[in-house]
Parts: sequence; C-alpha cells; structure tokens
Amino acid sequence: MVEEPVSGYLLRVLYSCSESSVVYLEALVSTETESAKPIFQRHWRCEPGPSRVRSIILNLPDWLVYQADWRIPDSEWVLSGLLRAWVGKDGSQGQYGTAQARASVLLQPLNPYSRPWKQHELCLSWSTELLWRIHRDTIPTCPEEQEVSHFLSFVYASTGENFGITRTLNRYGNKVLEHLRLKAISSPWCVFSTWLFLTQHCHQQLCGVLHHVDSENNYATPSMFLTSSGHLHIQMHGENRVSAAFLSRFRVPRHQWCHIDLELQGGLVNVTMVCVEGQQLSVHFTENRFRDPVLLDDTDGYFVLGGGLFVRGVEGFFGPSVYYRNRVPLLSEREVSIPQPVQALNMTGWFQSCAEFKQGLHFKMVGYSLRAREEEWAGSCVDVYSSWVYRDDLQPGSPQCGPWEAPATPQRRHAARLAQLAATRQGGRAGKLAAVGRALYSRALRQLARGGGTEAVKRAVPLLLQAGCLGDNRALYLSSVLYSSGLGVGRHPRKAWLLSLLAAQRDWRLAELRLGHMHHLGEQDVPPDLPLAYAYYSNIASQTVSDFINPSPEQTFVESIYLNNEDVLKLQTNENDDLFLWLKHQARNGIAEAEQAVARMLFWGQQGVSPDIQMAVKHYERGAKRLEDPTSMYNYAIVLLKGQGVEKDIPTAVKFLKKAAEQNFVLAINALGWYYERYEQDYARAVELWEWADALGSADAAVNLGVMHSQGLYPGKPPSKFMAYTYYLKAAQRRNIDGAFRVAEVWIRGIPGLVDRLPLDAVLWAKWASEQNGYLGAVLRKGLDAYFHQDWLMALIYYLMAAEAGFSAAQFNVAHLCEHNPGGLLDPALVTDCMWRYYNLSIQAQDPAPYALIKMGDLIYGSHKHRKRDVAVAADLYKQAVLRNDPQGWYSLGLLVQAGEVLPGYVLAELGLLELHGADNHTMLTALYRRCRDHESKESYLPCSLALFYAHLHSVWKLHGMALKVSSAVVMAAITLLMLRLGRLQAPLSHV
Repeated sequence: MVEEPVSGYLLRVLYSCSESSVVYLEALVSTETESAKPIFQRHWRCEPGPSRVRSIILNLPDWLVYQADWRIPDSEWVLSGLLRAWVGKDGSQGQYGTAQARASVLLQPLNPYSRPWKQHELCLSWSTELLWRIHRDTIPTCPEEQEVSHFLSFVYASTGENFGITRTLNRYGNKVLEHLRLKAISSPWCVFSTWLFLTQHCHQQLCGVLHHVDSENNYATPSMFLTSSGHLHIQMHGENRVSAAFLSRFRVPRHQWCHIDLELQGGLVNVTMVCVEGQQLSVHFTENRFRDPVLLDDTDGYFVLGGGLFVRGVEGFFGPSVYYRNRVPLLSEREVSIPQPVQALNMTGWFQSCAEFKQGLHFKMVGYSLRAREEEWAGSCVDVYSSWVYRDDLQPGSPQCGPWEAPATPQRRHAARLAQLAATRQGGRAGKLAAVGRALYSRALRQLARGGGTEAVKRAVPLLLQAGCLGDNRALYLSSVLYSSGLGVGRHPRKAWLLSLLAAQRDWRLAELRLGHMHHLGEQDVPPDLPLAYAYYSNIASQTVSDFINPSPEQTFVESIYLNNEDVLKLQTNENDDLFLWLKHQARNGIAEAEQAVARMLFWGQQGVSPDIQMAVKHYERGAKRLEDPTSMYNYAIVLLKGQGVEKDIPTAVKFLKKAAEQNFVLAINALGWYYERYEQDYARAVELWEWADALGSADAAVNLGVMHSQGLYPGKPPSKFMAYTYYLKAAQRRNIDGAFRVAEVWIRGIPGLVDRLPLDAVLWAKWASEQNGYLGAVLRKGLDAYFHQDWLMALIYYLMAAEAGFSAAQFNVAHLCEHNPGGLLDPALVTDCMWRYYNLSIQAQDPAPYALIKMGDLIYGSHKHRKRDVAVAADLYKQAVLRNDPQGWYSLGLLVQAGEVLPGYVLAELGLLELHGADNHTMLTALYRRCRDHESKESYLPCSLALFYAHLHSVWKLHGMALKVSSAVVMAAITLLMLRLGRLQAPLSHV
C-alpha cells in the first residue's frame, strides 16, 4: 500500500501488548544525499490489556509536502518514504527489524513542482508578495558544474623548463555531486586525458607531463612523468600516506601526436596511448593494480600540465587535455580523433616538410664538402699510403656534375647557394645547417631593408620560413608576425599561431610574449585562457629577471615612446648626437647629473644610445672617485661586485657602498645588505640593513625580506609564505620586476586559507614584468631608429614585432604609421584594417593613450562596409579620453552632438553633466566646447574657441535667420547701387 504524505494528518494506531512494552512510530525518507532520514518520531508506553487506539497528528516538514514559496525556502526531491511502527522493549528504538510486532506503509512524495501550495495563515508585505508572484512560475535551473574539467582546450608549447599550466578545481555546488565526490576520494573513478607531441626525449631523470600537488606541496594522485628512457612513470598516493608508482611498458615516440588516457578505477589504473602516424594508429596499453587504496581529492592543491615548481616539463607540445572528474566515460565519448585545434595547425606536416628540406640541404652540403676535399687533395702532395687507399677517387676523369648539384627550385635557390658556400668555406668540412639558417635570415632582412614595399615582404617570406626550419627563431617569429598582420602576405591566423608555437617551444622570448598576449585577451576562435596565458608570461618574466641581472649588448632598456609625442622624440639621441655630446661635456666638467645620465644611457642602452658596458663603467668610476656622487658610487660598486665590464673587486665595492650608505642612499643600503647575506652569511646584519632600506621605500629590499621569510632565514622567525607574500606585494607595487613575478606566482596558486587565487591579477603582473625584457627593448629601439631614418617599411616591421607581442606603445605606433602611411607604403584597404586592429588592441591596455581612444572612436563612428556605426561606443571612448585629461575628447563629443547624435546618459553622468541630459543641442554644444576651451592645454584654446563661436553663430542664425537674410539683401543692394552711382560719376573722366 502506497500513500501520499500529507501534513497534519490524523493518524490512528491500533496496538496491544502482553507485557509492559513501548510502541515506536517513525517516518523516514531517502534523498539523493541521505538514506533513511528520520523526519517524524513518537513513542509511548504500552501496558498489558485489550487493544487500544491512539490518535496522533502526523506533522511532516513543509519541504516534503508543499511547493517552495516565499515562506518555504526549498522543496526537496525525495526518492522514497516509509511510515513504520513496532512494539519493543524500552530503549529498543531503531530495532525495527528484530521486533516481533511491526507494521509499515510506503509513502510516495510528489515531485516538488506537483505538490500543492501551502495556505499560510500569515500576512505578508506587498513587496514580498509581488516578488514572489514574479518568480513563482520560474523553474530554477541547476548551475553548471565542473564535472568535466578542460585543463587545456588548445595547444601549449612546453620548453622543458619549470613552467606549465596550473589548474585548480572547486567543490561542487550541488549537494549530490559533492556527496559523491567526497565518497569517491578513497576509491576514485575518473579519467585524465591529454594529447602530447614530443620534440625531444627527457634529459632529466623525470620530466613533467601531468602532476597533482597537494596543499602541503607533496605529489598527490595522479602524477605522470616521462623518464629519460621514454617510458611513462605513473605515481599514486595511498591512504597510508605512502606513494607507489609503476612504469608503462611502452615508450612515447617523438614527432607524433599521441593521445594518453590515465584511467582510475578504484585501485586499478589503466594507461592507454594511441599515436597517430599518417593514417595509421598504434595502440599501447599498460595496467597496474595497487595493493593499498588510492586517494584522490581533486580540490586539494592544484594540477600542473607540463613543468612546475619541483620538476621540469617535457619538451614538445600539449594538445587538448580533459579531466572527467566523477566517471569513466564510454569509449565512444573519447574516441581517438585528432582534435580540431591540432588538425588546424598541421604541426606534423610542418615537421615532415622541414625534415625533407633539411635532408636535401644536408645532401648538398655533404656533396660539396667531398668535392672540396678532392680539390684539396689534388693540389697537395699525397703520401704513398693515402695514394694507394684513395687511388680510385683520385683517378682523373672527365668533369661531371654530382647529384647534389642538381638545380634547386626557385624558392630554394638561395638556400642551396648558401649551403654550397658554407660547405666550401669550411675547407671540405660539412657546415652546420644552423649557419645556413642565420644567413637566410640576414638575406631576408637585407631584402626588406632595400625597400620595395609589400612586394619585398612577399619575396622575403619563403626565406624566413626556410631559416625558421633550420633553427633561426627570429625568422619563425617574424614570419608569424607577417602572417598575423597580413603585411605583404594574406592574413593567416592559424599559420601565424603555428609559427609562434614553434618559436615559443624553442624558448624565444617574443614568441612567448605573443602567445601570452593572445590567450590573455583572446582572438577570433580563441577565447581567453588565463592559466594558459600565465604559463607563457611566467616563463618570459623569469627570463626578464635573469636578463636584468645579467645585461648584454643584445638588450636595450624598454621605453614606451609614442610616435605622436614630439617632445619625447626630441629627447632621443645617439653617440654622435649633440645632446649626448653635450652631456659628455658636462660630465667632464664635473656635473654629477650629467655623469649619471651618460653612464645610464651607455649601460642600459637608453634614449637611442647603443649599450657599451665598459664605457659606462668608466663613467661610473669617474663619478664615484672624482665626484663622490652616491649614485655613481652605488653603480660602480655593483659592477665591481658582479664583475660587469670590469674585474671583480669586492673590497673596493664594499667601501663605495658604505660611503654611499652613509649619505642615506637607499640603493646602496640594500646592496650592502645583499653583501652581508651573500658573502658574510650575517643574516641579522643583512635583515637590519634591508629593514632600513625598506622603510626608505626600497623595492629590492622588500623582495629580499620576502625571500628571507620564505626560506626561514629571518632571525627569530619561522618560515612564512604569507609574510613573504606581503613583502613581494609591496615590492611589486613599487614597480620591482622580481617582486611582480613572485607575487604573480603566489596569486596563480594561492596560499590555502590565507591568500585567494587571483588568476587575472597574476597574469597582469607577469605581463608587466615580461614587458620589461631587454630583447623586446632592442626591437623597439630598432623600430624607432628606422623611423628616424625614414625607413618606413622596417619601422613598421619592427613595431609589428613588438605589437604582436602585446606591447601597447608598439601597437599604437603601428596604427599611427598605418594612419599616416608614409610613402604610400600600404594599400588603402589595408590602412583602415591596420588602424582598426592596432588602435583597438592598444586601448585594451591598462592605461591606453588618449589619442588612441579618440582615433578608435572616430573609426567606430565613421562608415565602414564591414562594421556598423555605434554612437554609444564612440561616445564612451571619447569620454575615456576626457577622463584622461585630453581636451580632444570634449571636442569629439561636441562633434557628435553637432552631427545630431544624442549622448548616452551614463556618459554625461561620468562627466558630471547629468543635468544636461535632455537639453537642446545648443546648450549641450556650448557646455562641451567651453570645457574644451577652458582646458589647461594651450593647444586646445584656439580650435575650441572657434568651435564655440561657430556654435553661437549657428544658434543666432537658426533663431534670426530670416531677419539676417533680409538685412544682408538690403546691404548688398545698397552696395550695388552705390557702386553703380560711382561708376556713372567716373565715366566722363575716362574720355579726358
């Protein structure tokens, strides 16, 4: 018998007993998270005697009987219910199964949306009733849960270093899923799936493929590594806190896409690898059963794809990677087919064609080397033994061409010629293909520098691709930039992505910057992916910290120079420029500031001066010894400590540091602390100096104190990641590169219970640190030098290289060059597309240039065949320019109003002009142009005054137009009559 539960039901229980007992009554329900949950319980004593009837009101919970409403917050799903009674001894509650007298009735609750509404005997407020009536018929939908976690949706270039993609997982919001997850921790049923393309075997004992690190920084379940022999090392963590591992029976091949599945079924672990070679699939399988239960809490710690803090990653590429959290999907769901991103890139095709090209060049170089050796032997005396051994080779014969001398295709003619020269010049020894690649890149640059517009670019691209194949990363990156921008070649985003991946995998800095930028903001068909962007940015940020410590002539200080800023352009100089020569003259005359400026320019390569560390050291020395300038003493001491451009001399360095510190020079105080920590191991003295420097605002001192807290070297204090984090954050806020990188490292993973994960902030800090890289600065300087020499094509190319890497100033300069199109370099159609793309990219920076905002607003408001006019977006961009103190924004807003457009209310509100909302055009125009005229900028006064005068004139004409027309006609008629009268009076005089 099945009954529907009803609240307040009058239940009659018929009972009797032969001895003193207790009658128990209980109602139970089973939900998706709990079984046999008691919701109603009663009991009473039963004395021997005749049968009796006891009446009880069965009050069931509202969430079981009624629909959810304004009073009942939730109406739960119930799988089944049971009402039961039994007679037992006192204290026998819960022993229904052993009772001699018992009875039960099944309850079948309705689903929550079929239950009746409860008639509450309460008065609710009007607002509560209104809100409830609005939402009463809305069927709630379950929020999306992360049951299938996509660790990677595209392709990631792994350099084989300690950088990878960090992912964390959250607990389920749904109670049922979270209950099942917790239940499965000691017996996980899940699958980890990844695509892998190896370019090199593992050169370490272990290289990271996928590993899980718990909150205590221990390897957790699962951790999968590649061994130096090519096998997979799979490690699991057991419930007795002991890890166990096994090796796969197969090896992972190179230059093939392989799909690896790691399947956990309790204590059974299956590893399947399917590799794709052409049209053939090869399947490999390994199975292992662990004796102890395997533990997997996927919300504890984080997962890493590739390299991490404790292990270097594999060298190659990761494809789409998925984690099925709470189930083992059917085979059809994970049927092996190459994912679309992998297919679109056709990476296997690139490596195959590149291998064929290399093989052909190698064959030619070997042939030319043999020919050169023969000619060398023919022109020299040969001993008897060699003459007998090589008698067949040295026999004179008729001249004939070798197979290596077969003519190359037109596109490969330059490469073949360079291969011949490389083989011949090395005296018969086969030259290296890398040298040919460098020569091809140089030839391509010479072709571009000779001019010829975009046609020169088209001719240079094959040379760049060949050079990239032969190992020149500069060529790979430049060709990716050309395909991304469409300069001289058809725009091909997928090919640009492939070439960037190839260069990034070889650890080319600008390629890593470009991919980080692409995954940070997203592109067409590529949505933003912050952990993937961080994987690239963290790599280049780490290199930037190292490059900053070890400067080289190939690096130049990064300067954000905008080509529309004439004042900054005038400050640029070089070794032969009047400004630099004047500064040198001032330095010789004992001006400390001039000595500092000359040394800084030479050391870092600033303001157009080529880096010359040795010459910079001489200026540091002169300023330190002759002028006793604290800045020069500090800089001279640092180069003495590190041996940069001068022989190491630690005692002299310390002497100058102490003299500068006595003048409270904060950098010297910090450096002195570094000396005590590094050379004296006097941590107490070092911390004392760093605390002093930190109080004076030193960013480097804050980083050093953070490291001391992190490593537990701070005297009298235990290790503290959180204290270290606070100092790193302070250093980052003081614009320190190392501090920015370290705080980003904290934010990408978080500190459990102390610091939340902030992936976006981590990306922004790592991006900022990356953009201080000296190799990026060198590209920017080359672009500016080409601009000064009016080499428009090379200026555009160098700025494109920096722009595609995400540097905002370079994006602005590319758009600026396209806008002015010097020398008619670009087609008109490409000019508009170029302006639109790069002005749009530049305004997505944290601090965009106001000029770019205005230009982008003009483009959005102007007509374009592929884009619709959007007044609101244009007005918002002009408003942002105004908020950045640019009077042109006021002027552009006035032009919108003058054209008859209505400014959105939120724009006026943010400008403090909300009272003008709905005002007539004249009132609005005069308000806008008056603010433009009254701006502090002198350049805006005249144009804005004229615009304001025009607005007043237009208003007068509009209001008194007819009177002005009549007055003008009368005046013109009077002038005409007067001229005629004068003509008649003068006529007789002409005949005299």
